[in-house]
Amino acid sequence: MKDNEASRTIKFKMVLILMVVAALSLGIYVMRGNEVTINVDGRVMELVSYSSTVEELLEAEEIPFSDRSFINVPLDSKLENDIEIIIRNPIQYSLEDRGILTDTSSIYKTVGEILEDHNIELGEKDYTIPELSAKLAPHSTIRIFRHSEEIEILESTIPFEERIVDNRNLDAGTVKLVQEGKEGLKETHIKKEYINGELVAETIVKEEVVVEPVEQIKERGTRRYIQTSRGNTRYSKAITMTATAYDLSFQSTGKRPGDKYYGITASGTKARPGVVAVDPRVIPLGTRLYVKSLDGSRDYGFAVAEDRGGAIKGNRIDLFFETASEVRQFGRRKVKVYVLD
Repeated sequence: MKDNEASRTIKFKMVLILMVVAALSLGIYVMRGNEVTINVDGRVMELVSYSSTVEELLEAEEIPFSDRSFINVPLDSKLENDIEIIIRNPIQYSLEDRGILTDTSSIYKTVGEILEDHNIELGEKDYTIPELSAKLAPHSTIRIFRHSEEIEILESTIPFEERIVDNRNLDAGTVKLVQEGKEGLKETHIKKEYINGELVAETIVKEEVVVEPVEQIKERGTRRYIQTSRGNTRYSKAITMTATAYDLSFQSTGKRPGDKYYGITASGTKARPGVVAVDPRVIPLGTRLYVKSLDGSRDYGFAVAEDRGGAIKGNRIDLFFETASEVRQFGRRKVKVYVLD
């Protein structure tokens, strides 16, 4: 009986000892922390933590982070031994795009990565200062230069050329328009390049003739002889003039018989058929002429410029006739006046 009781006592003690050992082992296991490595923006720290999750650890250690921070493991991850937690907090930068300066932040350090982080795209000819591969210090400024271009079309006239052709069938001094010249039209395509809206370069990329110019053609008379009742008569110049007629009447001269200089020309000669009044600035007094009709009527014929009149200016000529009826019949008409050699 006593032996059984002693056996039960020994068994109880052994169980009790095992329970104490198990409890001690469990306590030691529970109290044992996790060795953790934390890398915050390149600053490395190693510690032992008894936190359950990554987020609890960061809060317990008062390690700063934000919604834009990069953390290599989820915040709700269970803390394990030898875990490495990498944190990169955003760095403050300034960004100038199209002349607008804004403050921004990014966990990245190179220009290209920062722009990509903000979904900022560059065109084929856009560029940045600093360049895309440059590594930035905090609070640096990235300047974006936007390239744009347009084609401007400028219209300009092309002057026509003039060609003069000699015509022996035209009187010397006579110029006849055969073909009227017309200006052409040219289009110039200019590429204009802008950086951030400011013009930096202009390049002509194409020139195109839209309308060809039309050559102006004139014929110049070279004929120096006129056919008259005396045969071929040589002349130096031919002038188309407006001709009128006058006689010795008061209506024509403002003088009556008996008045001083009545019937006397400006040259001091007697007024007679074949005497004409001219503008001495056009035809000098004393010049020998031949007056040819242009309407098919009879030529006035050979004449001498011996008179002048107050109304005879420029390319006008006044032809003397003996009678008032001849003056009325002649009226006013165009004539060709040949200046004879």
